[in-house]
Amino acid sequence: MTTISQEILSDYIIGNVPLSNRLAVAPMSRVSATVEGNATEAMARYYERFAKGGFGLVISEGVYTDQKHSTAYHYQPGISDEEQARSWRSVTDRIHTHQSAVFAQIMHAGALTHGSRFGNGPIAPSAVTPKGEKLKQYYGEGSFPTPKVMTEEDIADAIAGFARSAALSLNLAGFDGIEIHGANGYLLDQFLTNYSNTRTDRWGGSLKKRMELIIEVVHAVKAVSSCAPVGVRISQGKVNDFNHKWPEGEAAAETIFGTLKDLQVDFIHVTDHKALMPAFPNGSSSLLSLAKKFASGTTIITNGDLGSLTHAAQARELGGDIIAIGKAALSNPDLPRKWRSNIEPVDFDPTILQPIANIKNHETHFS
Repeated sequence: MTTISQEILSDYIIGNVPLSNRLAVAPMSRVSATVEGNATEAMARYYERFAKGGFGLVISEGVYTDQKHSTAYHYQPGISDEEQARSWRSVTDRIHTHQSAVFAQIMHAGALTHGSRFGNGPIAPSAVTPKGEKLKQYYGEGSFPTPKVMTEEDIADAIAGFARSAALSLNLAGFDGIEIHGANGYLLDQFLTNYSNTRTDRWGGSLKKRMELIIEVVHAVKAVSSCAPVGVRISQGKVNDFNHKWPEGEAAAETIFGTLKDLQVDFIHVTDHKALMPAFPNGSSSLLSLAKKFASGTTIITNGDLGSLTHAAQARELGGDIIAIGKAALSNPDLPRKWRSNIEPVDFDPTILQPIANIKNHETHFS
């Protein structure tokens, strides 16, 4: 084992949760739950592969938090009631069998809903039609509808949904920690983003005020999480606006990451298309480096094209405490073991990105 792999495969503690190494499976939507939003046997096999393959931490795909407006797409898993929470036990128990930790990523889609069995329309900070079109792999088609402006009651319901989902995740579903999804264009990111949040009340205006919902959600989730680690995922790009950049540049990074540090979150999960590249056109610092700079002392999880040992090592040098792997993990669920044994990983197979609910001929990927 090389010196580089020794460093990445060294143990780490996040909050009160010990990890056997610094490699995590990044959250990836798999569109594979039941119609009712329950976790399935296929999902249990899918997640267990990564723990069995040596990843110290597994982060779940985004799970919806309530049955009013939070769902992002059909066949998305939820942790919005006790039945859904208990369905995750087979997943978390299997992961724990292999001495890996597992965090639940809890999310509210806001305006970016591709459909919901609950029949409620999308809501968002403002009545701004989202950019782009729905994704076919999420069973969507055509443009996003214009969402309804969230009332104070809607906002309170959303905050309560995050808190309830976190409590269910920890107390019934068996998760070890919580990742609040504040990235990729979903509800919390919609409040954070200047063009999707045109409010003039306490929830809109300056960047600091646009962070208010994230702040309130963090407070609510931490209140029900006891000693379990709680963190937030942050990005600039969105599933419907891939190249978006914060207009305030590095000043935005200072405000966002500094605020999260002040909230004493246990970790910040920074995701970018290429984590090692500069975050802004006229800058030299990556979003990872800015997170480490402005949230010093906070654990930084980093994600974005880090599936090679060389890139992972560079991310560690830039301040990434934990390296989250996406596509390379799909093709190599045993990537930590391969790196430990100096075995070359297999190339990424793009067809794996298709919804696992519809890939019977790819069952070997999830067994």
